[in-house]
Amino acid sequence: MRTDITVKIGGEAGQGIQTIGTLLAEVCHSAGFFTFSIDDFESRIRGGHSFNLLRISNEPLVAPGHIPDILVAIDQRTMSLNKANLLSDSLVILNAESESGAEIDENSCSDADLEGCTSNNILKISLNRLAKEAGGLITANTVAAGSIFAVLGTPFEMLEGLLIKKFKAKGEKIINLNITAAKMGYEAAGNLRYNKQLDWKPTKTDRIVIGGAKAAGLGALASDCRFFPFYPMSPATGVIASVVPYSGKLPIVVEQAEDEIAAVNMAIGASFAGVRSMTSTSGGGFCLMTEGLGIAAMTETPLVIVDSQRPGPATGLPTRTAQPDLLFVINASQDDFPRFVLAPGNPAETFESVKKAFYLSEKYQVPAIVMLDQFLATSQVTQQNFFKVDKDVERFIFNQEDLKTSQYSTALDYKRYEITDSGISPRALPCMGDIMVRATGNEHNEKGQISEDATNKINMTNKRNSKLEAMKKEMDLPEISYPKGADKQFFLTGWGSSKGPIVEACQILQEKGINVGYIIFKDIWPMNSDAVKPLIENKKFIMVEQNSNCQMGKLITQETGISYYSSILKIDGRPFYPQYIVDKTLDIIG
Repeated sequence: MRTDITVKIGGEAGQGIQTIGTLLAEVCHSAGFFTFSIDDFESRIRGGHSFNLLRISNEPLVAPGHIPDILVAIDQRTMSLNKANLLSDSLVILNAESESGAEIDENSCSDADLEGCTSNNILKISLNRLAKEAGGLITANTVAAGSIFAVLGTPFEMLEGLLIKKFKAKGEKIINLNITAAKMGYEAAGNLRYNKQLDWKPTKTDRIVIGGAKAAGLGALASDCRFFPFYPMSPATGVIASVVPYSGKLPIVVEQAEDEIAAVNMAIGASFAGVRSMTSTSGGGFCLMTEGLGIAAMTETPLVIVDSQRPGPATGLPTRTAQPDLLFVINASQDDFPRFVLAPGNPAETFESVKKAFYLSEKYQVPAIVMLDQFLATSQVTQQNFFKVDKDVERFIFNQEDLKTSQYSTALDYKRYEITDSGISPRALPCMGDIMVRATGNEHNEKGQISEDATNKINMTNKRNSKLEAMKKEMDLPEISYPKGADKQFFLTGWGSSKGPIVEACQILQEKGINVGYIIFKDIWPMNSDAVKPLIENKKFIMVEQNSNCQMGKLITQETGISYYSSILKIDGRPFYPQYIVDKTLDIIG
């Protein structure tokens, strides 16, 4: 039988909200449970309102929870903001202490704050006081963690074992301090238990807990990427940060450039020399990279970029999520040229999409962009271990000696941009043989020499674009789930990180007897219109996107001539929750 519990931990930035969530997720993982967690925080070091939302289940999860079964209110504001969402059986762990350290008694919480909560489901704990008694105010978050595990019915030994492992490098003093703090929080809960209980016991599992940012970084490593130039920008920084621990173990270089322009040009330069390279950024940084994108296209140099999206324009909401960059990424840089755009829906797909981006970028000598967003990049989800490093990382760099001896009589005869039926020209690396390799950002002839000849311009543009037909065939078709009955029903249609919430929303709707299916796009551009059109025609598809102008819906109409029926758009910087999609769908199909 499925047991599903959502824990929401709220407070101010700097109060250790994420630490509590991480501890909870790690203990759940050690018990073999599935988790899905997200962090919500403002772009400031201290203050503001932050929370961790952790969903726990004994069955696989594809989306976060929304309504808290257990609310941990470390500050009064958390209680005030969430009171309307509490269920009649929700359990509240309330920090009974103000910021000044004064005790908050039963009457200090307003009636409005405690509306719907009885004395049986509110546990008030003085976190700071217990932390001081344990030996250090810094352990207040560990005290809170202890109380959460108590009401969940977790054996204390499981938490204790994790704390020993987590603080091993810091010595016995720190270990004992945190164990004492956790035990005080655990004991403060007394016999209070949440009414839904899980079967807690140590369990070995081959599953992992991972976010999209780390999956992207590991996908690059699995592709034999050796160079990671970047400029920090939320929420893309985590992609490159995830490979830093491997810099002393693998032959890689991580370089923090002075800006995004330098980062993309470094990546292009390294790739031109034969080194697989990747950079990551968000929408604002991608704006600065567009000129470099054009250089990669003109010189037909492989280039992989991860765009981890956030709301804009300009600085927008730096720590929030959105899907606003799709049409921009597909059309970025002047003129038109082929490129790949991939948008995975979860960490496992992210790992594979990054590997695919390297493969395709090098095969077709075009840029490849992998689109994440803050939600996918930073959320942590339990998945089967998907890591796989191909025995031989496939490359498409031509052998220098073969180029020299079999095709060209002299080094100067080499045609880097030779016009071929496929549009793909022989690629040699500079300074690795006798062949003369030329490159320029200007239009050029087959040998790479600058040319302003009109006929040559037409021929070179056609050569680059002739890759498109083969590129389209590399694209996976959208994932489609048909509801019971005829296939001319409503279909929730999305791309990228909206996949999980859409899938679960469909399950909820079908359980209500409403036949709604889903269509999820992962490989987006170039769109194989001839293959996609038969799959979606005669269907009423409802677009589910996190932008204000239904960008994927417009792209589908542009490429297939089929218009979407309606749309569910979310532009507040917060992720989709399944119930939100359910409610909006019911309004639409009413």
